Amino acid sequence: MQTVYILSGPAGVGKSTTSSALVDALKNSAYISGDDVSHMHVRGRQKPWESKSELSLIWNNILGLTRNFVLNGIDVVIDYVTFPDEAYWLRDKLMDLTQNVVYVVLMTDHETLLKRDQLRIPEHQMGERCLILIQEFNESGLNRKYLLDTDQKNVDEINLVIDDIMNNKQYSLDD
Repeated sequence: MQTVYILSGPAGVGKSTTSSALVDALKNSAYISGDDVSHMHVRGRQKPWESKSELSLIWNNILGLTRNFVLNGIDVVIDYVTFPDEAYWLRDKLMDLTQNVVYVVLMTDHETLLKRDQLRIPEHQMGERCLILIQEFNESGLNRKYLLDTDQKNVDEINLVIDDIMNNKQYSLDD
């Protein structure tokens, strides 16, 4: 049975770096960047955090891609800012294909997050939006068991983070 990994967290926390390492660690896997899916809508696109219809379009597209990969025996890693309601929605939509949905919310302190954001190329920096997302996660009803604190982690320790994501049952969306 295939596994779907949802890697979430505020902008700049390390979702893409971690997702890429996870994809590399899996034998047969696909990488879905929610940002890339979001940018497929070119003309008339709205910011997903400002438009429920845009966000719904993105999630339905992510669902379609995920279902296609899982149907073909491929594990999926989704890299996107995903709140608990969205993670549970996706899990419910995949129940007929897999029970293995893993949800990990990478988190770090404000100072570290802003430093990491500054390391991005200028057009990808999110600035204040990073901090707003931390607050939104705190207000989302997120079960703390899905949090993975990356305060003291750096890229050299990515294998430890990947091992934790792949083997720690606390991240399973089975409740």
